[in-house]
Amino acid sequence: MVEISTSILSVEKEKATRTFYNLETAHTDYIHIDVMDGKFVPNNTHNIMKEYATTIRQISNIPLDIHLMTYNVKDYIEQYIDLEPNIITFHIEAVKSKEEVYEIIKFIKDNNTKVGISVKPNTKIEDIYEFIPYIHMILVMTVEPGFGGQKLIRETLEKVKKLKEYIEENNIEIDIEVDGGINLETAEMAKKSGANILVSGSYIIKSEDYKKTISELKE
Repeated sequence: MVEISTSILSVEKEKATRTFYNLETAHTDYIHIDVMDGKFVPNNTHNIMKEYATTIRQISNIPLDIHLMTYNVKDYIEQYIDLEPNIITFHIEAVKSKEEVYEIIKFIKDNNTKVGISVKPNTKIEDIYEFIPYIHMILVMTVEPGFGGQKLIRETLEKVKKLKEYIEENNIEIDIEVDGGINLETAEMAKKSGANILVSGSYIIKSEDYKKTISELKE
């Protein structure tokens, strides 16, 4: 059974606290915090996501899954690290050098937080192979990052399959998370490709029964 990380990008502000409570009682495994800076991606969600993440931490113990779609990665890590997230994921495309990648990995770990690296749909999965032994999760974007409600790009699942084969061949224990266009149909495709954590946002948030929807995605 896979785990579900619910993206709250589409949550309406006036319904936020009630929605977070309902997600907890529906047994989502993580809350996915989509942090965007308006530069790495067109949208800017930093202020509202920081507000939402702070609220969640005050009322719930649900693990926070922080996804940084930003440049100036360290600056944003510092913005969220005090909330004691379960994991912080940053984009390989946002970092200028391999040395900086290793510095960010160490910085996150030194703050007692797990580390993830994300790749956009057009980034080769091989670009992150050398970092895999030092991190806890790989996030494969199955849509172009920046906006919710997009359709999954099926070709990205080939990347997930290749990654799954690589980590099995090298006997590595690491989570594979997919993010973008996850619904009941595409969830099954993602699982078969090798993903064990699915990020789903509007499909869950717009459903009438969070618990039923999350349960169906997990099965």
